[in-house]
Amino acid sequence: MVKRYLSVITLAEALTLVENSFQAVPGVVRIPVTTGAVGRITAEPIFARFSVPAIHISAMDGIAVRSADTVGASEQNPVTLPDAARVNTGNIVPPEYDAVVMIEDVWVDGETYTVRKPVSAWQHIRPVGEDIGESEMILPSHHQIRPQDVGALATYGVTDLAVLNVRVGLVPTGSELVPAGVVPPPGKVVESNTLMAAAVLEGAGAEAHRYPIVPDDYDLIRDAVRRGVAENDILLVSAGSSAGTRDYTADIIRDLGEVLAHGVAIKPGKPVIIGRIDEKPVIGLPGYPLAAATVLREIVLPLVARYGLPTREPERVAARLTTSLQSDIGTDEFVLLSTGRIGDRWVAAPQSRGAGVQMSAVRANGYMQIPAQKEGAEAGETVAVRLSVPRAEAEEAVLITGSHDPALDHLADLVRPRGVDIHSTHLGSMGGVIALKKEECHAAPMHLLAPDGTYNTYYLERYMPGADLVLLCVAKRQQGVISRDELGFDDLPGRTFINRQRGSGTRILLDHCLAKCGIDPASIPGYGREATTHLAVALAVRTGEADAGMGVYSAAKALGLAFVPVATERYELVMHRAMLDDPRIAALVETVSSEAFKQVLRDLGGYETDETGVLRELQG
Repeated sequence: MVKRYLSVITLAEALTLVENSFQAVPGVVRIPVTTGAVGRITAEPIFARFSVPAIHISAMDGIAVRSADTVGASEQNPVTLPDAARVNTGNIVPPEYDAVVMIEDVWVDGETYTVRKPVSAWQHIRPVGEDIGESEMILPSHHQIRPQDVGALATYGVTDLAVLNVRVGLVPTGSELVPAGVVPPPGKVVESNTLMAAAVLEGAGAEAHRYPIVPDDYDLIRDAVRRGVAENDILLVSAGSSAGTRDYTADIIRDLGEVLAHGVAIKPGKPVIIGRIDEKPVIGLPGYPLAAATVLREIVLPLVARYGLPTREPERVAARLTTSLQSDIGTDEFVLLSTGRIGDRWVAAPQSRGAGVQMSAVRANGYMQIPAQKEGAEAGETVAVRLSVPRAEAEEAVLITGSHDPALDHLADLVRPRGVDIHSTHLGSMGGVIALKKEECHAAPMHLLAPDGTYNTYYLERYMPGADLVLLCVAKRQQGVISRDELGFDDLPGRTFINRQRGSGTRILLDHCLAKCGIDPASIPGYGREATTHLAVALAVRTGEADAGMGVYSAAKALGLAFVPVATERYELVMHRAMLDDPRIAALVETVSSEAFKQVLRDLGGYETDETGVLRELQG
């Protein structure tokens, strides 16, 4: 029997529930200053155990003097001091002296010292306790310890300190899980949610404890939950929160305590459970990684903050949305974004919204919230983007929208040390042209075959007439049929096929070749099934989902597949000429032209590099 959610509440109601249902009293532990103190929160004020400096010391290289002996000294009336002592910076100043004269202002003649101007008492002397006095407060309570604080604590005699401690237990459940480091067999997945959760929690100053994977067995999960509650302040149970026949988390929480809410109107993350056992919060995380990440950010971190651990609000920018987004009324939806600055404005391109697509989180540098009362957001609308990286890093982003090629990933790696962070969105060549026309990307990779046999310029002149553009040649690359059995075009009718999306250069090339060979696309099963990358095509072929697909040689080579070449095409990055003045784009152009990048292309295979780095102009 399929179970239903106990209830679905709004995100605002969930946050109120979390705030009102738990006492949230943190523990206190003592830790050494020398290990793991940075990021922790002080539980009490910390005081200096001794003064620094502990005795009067010289602040300069010079001579220690009695200031009264220098009275009346001038250029016309130099004074030879009856008594003085040579000191260096940091030396103890003998108690009979009350000032230090810099050695540059002293005329030294053997054992005698002459000065030409008077000095005031305590000049160039660091008195006892100038930095801090014994028993003076170094840090207040509820202060998050920084690296500079650690150095000061050690300097002032503090060896250990009391910090707030919130223990969070993490119980991964699911018979399909294998631990990190194990290659999962078919039907299995690597357990990563608790790894991610531990990193999030430790970043907030909590102590995270991951338990071993528990298979889908009610009694075993129940035992793990009981232990986790006993040993921690908060317990997170990963997976088992949905409504499937083997999702036990809600029933176990109800068995041992009470379920306060099962289901929150957020996307992704709706199946989250908020429960209480022995007056402690127990949160059931959804199994999909992006759903779990959303619950951690929107519900768990506010809960942790109630224990006195700080959670910082992300920086925000107003950005123009590149793609329309539909959303369900009544649900707060969070969409991951690749955000970058183009000219004087920010642009945001949505990542995949699938809850199981972890790479969306890796590729994103921000996110937006579509409020429950809205049906979505329109392309061109200005939206509030919450940055998941520092603003300075987001300003390094270069948005590349258009045709996919594995070489772009290697290009991103080579240019990263130069302060450029490439974010690629795979919309096909025509998608890139449209994005470039709307100034929603820095560069558009394309390889569009024209009726006259040329590449790219025909379409740019047609769709962007008058635009002042430059085309940077990445490489001439081989496209062909990818298969397990060296299939060619004549073999395609009746064979299952995996295609590229409409508007992509590969799709246009395929249709051109099919027409040239007199092959009806309707005779190819799977012609309508689309993939957004060459590697996705190659993966579908290798796993047997398709007999063949169209793609680049490097994708076939990477997965050990047969490749029958069809054409050598010109793959170029198209940009508005004004972009060349942007330091990020200048670094990109230089990197494409570099010998290091050309060697990468040669190693990948299927690329000709004789024109790599060549710029050609297209003036309106």
